[in-house]
Amino acid sequence: MSSSKDENGPRKGLENQDKIKAKDPEWAGGLKKLYNSVVDEPLPDSFKNLLSQLDQDEGK
Repeated sequence: MSSSKDENGPRKGLENQDKIKAKDPEWAGGLKKLYNSVVDEPLPDSFKNLLSQLDQDEGK
């Protein structure tokens, strides 16, 4: 036996997320794009070299 509360539980959470998305300010989309562009940037060569040096030192 499942109660109606159990059946509506997961969907209720999704409805709350839908409401939050609908209330996003205008600038939120631009901020998300900026964040994603930074995340997608490749690592600079200096960082790659540093990580390689750290990996080599770890093996010692």
